[in-house]
Amino acid sequence: MASRFRYPDVPLDAGVGPVRAASYLPSTPDHLLWGRLPCRTDAAVLTVDPGTEVTVDTLSHEGLLADQGRDPRAFFATYGVDGAQVLADAVALAGSTRPHAPGPDGPHVVTGPIAVTGARPGDLLAVTIVETLPRVPYGVVSNRHARGALAGEYPLDGLPLVSAFAALAEHPDPATGRIASYGEIPLTRAGYDAPDAPRARFPLAPFLGIIGVAVDDDARPHSVPPGAHGGNVDINLLTEGATLYLPVQVADALAYVGDPHFAQGDGEVALTAMEASLRATVRLDVVPREEAVARFGELVGPLAETREHLVPTGLDEDLDVAVQNCVRAAIGLLGARYGMEPAQAYAYLSAATDFDISQVVDVVKGVHARIRTADFAHLGEGAARNRPGTS
Repeated sequence: MASRFRYPDVPLDAGVGPVRAASYLPSTPDHLLWGRLPCRTDAAVLTVDPGTEVTVDTLSHEGLLADQGRDPRAFFATYGVDGAQVLADAVALAGSTRPHAPGPDGPHVVTGPIAVTGARPGDLLAVTIVETLPRVPYGVVSNRHARGALAGEYPLDGLPLVSAFAALAEHPDPATGRIASYGEIPLTRAGYDAPDAPRARFPLAPFLGIIGVAVDDDARPHSVPPGAHGGNVDINLLTEGATLYLPVQVADALAYVGDPHFAQGDGEVALTAMEASLRATVRLDVVPREEAVARFGELVGPLAETREHLVPTGLDEDLDVAVQNCVRAAIGLLGARYGMEPAQAYAYLSAATDFDISQVVDVVKGVHARIRTADFAHLGEGAARNRPGTS
């Protein structure tokens, strides 16, 4: 389905344009981490009560990185983007003295951390995506460092980096006739210099690649590998209306978001998605441990929920093991949620559930399952009442 996502007339710099929530966190350098994720020693830049909506400006790393010149105005000018269409936040971070060492540090920029009062280890932090708005009308897909699904084959011609610029354009949705926004990539690199060159066109599905909580450690983790803390999970189902549940690691959770995407295919095979800055509004809720176990079982990693699916995850450097971890998580979830015996759940998953590769490029590979809640809707509350050990 084509997104309702519409591109802005002017960049959504700090405080410019619609800000949905009363609590607002702009992506000014003092609110950002670059290449690392929060840990227990980090101080919150915002404190909110559970149930609060927060509008957060997130910043794409594309155009900021050293291999692109660490000068976003100059980088995007090569694709015909006027300097006035480049976010002031991006210019400020790139021009700051903030150290960033590619390799030892990841590429991602995250906004936060946000303290959620009362969240404790053993609880779940529920991060619901309320709204996503584009901050600029363009994005970038990059392949670099001989990484991606075809590492060693790409980038071509021995280049260290290839960045494909993707513009936003409006066209009628073929199904409804309504105007919708799409991403467009020219079929050849020469097409960037020819406005009428043929272009591939794809629907937008904006989401945050990084949603996480601080780790219980004195050292900030690298931004690339996801884990029990969430982080760079890159699950493209986390669009508006979806919720990600994360096991709280430290007091007050210390939540953060970043790595904004306009669109991403499952697998993210070339290394990045369509990377582009978003203004996202999220609601932060705390699920107490007892309730969390009753609803989801013992979670050891991220779990997502959409309007149609329960989405357990599996993570590991070995993709086969990541699949196995996801299947185990799905079996446990079906037992906790519906009282389904493990062998029956295993059979159901084989017959009815898709297991998708979230990404294969983040060192720790990700798999997520899509369990249709409609398959159990006819059971009503009785399914939960009939769980073993309940009355």
